[in-house]
Amino acid sequence: MSRGRLEIFSDAVFAVAITLLALNLAIPGPGHGPLAGQLAHQWQPFVAYLISFFTIGVVWVNHHALVSGFTVVTRSLLFLNLVLLLFVVLIPVATKLLAEYLTLSGFGAHLAAAVYGMVGEGSSASFILILEWALREGRMQSPVPPDRRRVARLRFYLGPMTYLLVIGAAFINPLLALGLSGAIDVYYIFEQTPTMVRGIARPDNADDG
Repeated sequence: MSRGRLEIFSDAVFAVAITLLALNLAIPGPGHGPLAGQLAHQWQPFVAYLISFFTIGVVWVNHHALVSGFTVVTRSLLFLNLVLLLFVVLIPVATKLLAEYLTLSGFGAHLAAAVYGMVGEGSSASFILILEWALREGRMQSPVPPDRRRVARLRFYLGPMTYLLVIGAAFINPLLALGLSGAIDVYYIFEQTPTMVRGIARPDNADDG
């Protein structure tokens, strides 16, 4: 399979997942009180949608940045990519669950936030598996030097480590867990980890977009 076909299939899954998020944004409509009150009452789905939208968006951008440096597509990579997409598709499900339970009291709210964190943990860990596949010889256009691989791994491993904090925070305060998830999105928007991997692999640090 060509790299282009892998990217096309993955992009289609990302597009479907990010679109499904909007299905959670339902307002009761006329007959259920003032619209402003309905919108205020439904703030949880909108906040969860915003964070999850950028979560999927960051994964998509970084997936493109990493995969564009591959020289080969193996059967192992295809299955690793499927594992990543499995968790991406679960993000809308976890988002809906969190939005429904976010402001409720009791164990259900904590569990919903923990599930949300677990999905994030799964997608982040999947990226690590793809990175480890890519670091093997002959799989990147410009292989990362052995002495720089530790730097790449540290930045990739930060995601799963932080999502463990999200899961722990979920049992303290679900809103705190959601806030930490948003902070992870902000970090990776500016961190550009996969692009960094390509950058340290190329002496001129050229940017091909």
